Amino acid sequence: MPSTYDKIATHTLPSATSSYSFTSIDSTYTDLVLIVGNTLTTVNGYAFTFGVNGDTGTNYSGTILGGNGSSAGSARYTSISNTSTYFTGYYSGLSTTDPGVSILHFQNYRNTTTNKTILARGNSASKHVEASVWLWRSTVAINQITIYSQSGANMAAGVTFTLYGIKAA
Repeated sequence: MPSTYDKIATHTLPSATSSYSFTSIDSTYTDLVLIVGNTLTTVNGYAFTFGVNGDTGTNYSGTILGGNGSSAGSARYTSISNTSTYFTGYYSGLSTTDPGVSILHFQNYRNTTTNKTILARGNSASKHVEASVWLWRSTVAINQITIYSQSGANMAAGVTFTLYGIKAA
């Protein structure tokens, strides 16, 4: 990582689980970058989503672009909850045999005068590539990020989450 990135925390799941949270996030950085290894315990699981500060209300909006090698598409969401903030697996789903990586950028996460923008890219080597932009309609500073699995699947043991803070230039 560039020298402007500080590793805040890394966590590897010791067992399968449906969610993982970073809590009490340090507010000394300008932006956050979260790197997630995407692997589910169920074949043909659907996707991973995120939420911030425990907000399960309909305060998220977003646009997804993606493709799977034979088709491409897009989707637009307004006033949705954290259960629909897909950042990977939306087009092709995820599985135990197609692990991937996602990178989420939480821009200006500590600002208390503007809504928060999250940029995400997700992929698996043999299934899909996706890019999305999300808006969390809140001026509250982000101090917690939770990653969820969808469709009753769990994130597999061994999935790693690494959170970086970006220093002010």
